[in-house]
Amino acid sequence: MEPSPGGSVSIVGVRPGGETVEPSPGGSVSIVGVRPGGETVEPSPGGSVSIVGVRPGGETHRLLVVGRPNGAPGPRIARVSSPTVVIMAGGQGTRMRSRVPKVLHPICGRAMALWPVHAALEAGAGRVVVVGGPDRALEPVLPEGVVLAVQERPLGTGDAVRSAAPHIGADDTVVVLSGDVPLVTAEAIRALAEAHEASGARATMATMVLDDPAGYGRVVRAADGSVERVVETKAAGDATEAELAIREVNTGVYAFAGGPLLERLAALGNDNAQGEYYLPDVLPGLRPVGAYVLDDPTLLLGVNDRVDLQEVRALAQQRIIDRHARAGVTFVSPATTVVDAGVRIGPDTVIEQGCTLSGDTTIGEGCTIGPHTTIRDSTIGDDVTVRHSWLDGAQVEAGATVGPFAYLRPGAHLRERAKAGTFVEIKNSDIGEGTKVPHLSYIGDADIGPGTNIGASNVTANYDGERKHRTTIGAGVKTSVDTTFVAPVTVGDGAYTAAGSVIVADVPPGALGVARSRQTNVEGYAERRRRSDRRSSG
Repeated sequence: MEPSPGGSVSIVGVRPGGETVEPSPGGSVSIVGVRPGGETVEPSPGGSVSIVGVRPGGETHRLLVVGRPNGAPGPRIARVSSPTVVIMAGGQGTRMRSRVPKVLHPICGRAMALWPVHAALEAGAGRVVVVGGPDRALEPVLPEGVVLAVQERPLGTGDAVRSAAPHIGADDTVVVLSGDVPLVTAEAIRALAEAHEASGARATMATMVLDDPAGYGRVVRAADGSVERVVETKAAGDATEAELAIREVNTGVYAFAGGPLLERLAALGNDNAQGEYYLPDVLPGLRPVGAYVLDDPTLLLGVNDRVDLQEVRALAQQRIIDRHARAGVTFVSPATTVVDAGVRIGPDTVIEQGCTLSGDTTIGEGCTIGPHTTIRDSTIGDDVTVRHSWLDGAQVEAGATVGPFAYLRPGAHLRERAKAGTFVEIKNSDIGEGTKVPHLSYIGDADIGPGTNIGASNVTANYDGERKHRTTIGAGVKTSVDTTFVAPVTVGDGAYTAAGSVIVADVPPGALGVARSRQTNVEGYAERRRRSDRRSSG
């Protein structure tokens, strides 16, 4: 039977009578073999042995656990892979024309080097080692548990991996990636590691088959299917016509057996024009070298300049939007929508055209966002509507409405069914359940109770030139248009304010606050003004 979802790997027990059970003291535990034709049998020299894994989402997959060829002594069971992943990220990327190291340039809200880091962690890596420069610029952005290995001088890819050697165990499977290939996926890393372990090779090269392989090193295969050599094609005469016709290319991504890799790194030389240590130079001592063909050429697109960055960002963005769409989110105009990698969106939410969702943002179920809305580092509850607005560091609870043309600044908190309407700005304020701030108002450093209605053009005057002060407005309050609250001030529950008032003192519960001068009508003023104007012009 298949193990249940949950991200675990299970071995099923078989009782003497054949009944399948969970492993228990009363029965024996067997691993069932699968012959090439699919017949399940006890492990035997002719078939492969499979353990069924369950990924966190519930998807089942067979781990690559392989038996010996026919006639070989006994089956061999490969272990479940938790590779050590080494990510080379020490280059400065001079072609980026930037003061920022290349691998720290953001792609959809995440530093370039962190894309392969997150892919490695998702793939179940037992250890992730990032190789950076002596400035340790990567250290502040690395997730907890990820190791930074310092390459003191930029002496090539072989030296970079050698800098990570103290973190590589002899029994490890080691996957080596570059920090400037941000589109590599957890599935690709996992599959490469599993294929490498299943093959028994000491080194496995990830390859791609390209329609246009120009500029890539061509992979020349031996008769047994292993990699015989890689032919570089950077200069005329480097490769023959037959070699140039090869479409399989080296990606620069490898899997190694840890012990043999460490041995070859220790013996690696730099007898070349640049005086550098190149990782591919370890391969001749690790033959036969296996090859694992990646079926998606975009997985290992590298970033060398900002044109490459644009291309990779577009592909990463499409992946993010597609992932959300498959999870039940509607994007009216994917081409005009920007969504960062870390954004979370619930099902049945509609994202209208022209929206940007960035940073640590969570949007609930059944929301309508947009059109033309920016939300950054904010939490949006279920069934919220946000139109033509900008939210930064805000919290909006279920059923609330925002906009159009509202600006919620850091610390703005709209409780359930609250409203921030047209041309309303709210900062560092708690707006109570069902409370409405419909239009043309600034609410800063305020606490407003539930069921209150704030009239048009209300302002909390929260700054006295030296310090900020808070305004407190109770529940069920009705303020009239053009009211200014000079903080610190408190308006009690059920109170009212008169239109045009400047409230400088507390208003008791249930009272009407009136703070304006009495109106005086000057009779005949217009005629006297006209006479005065004629005398002045004459």
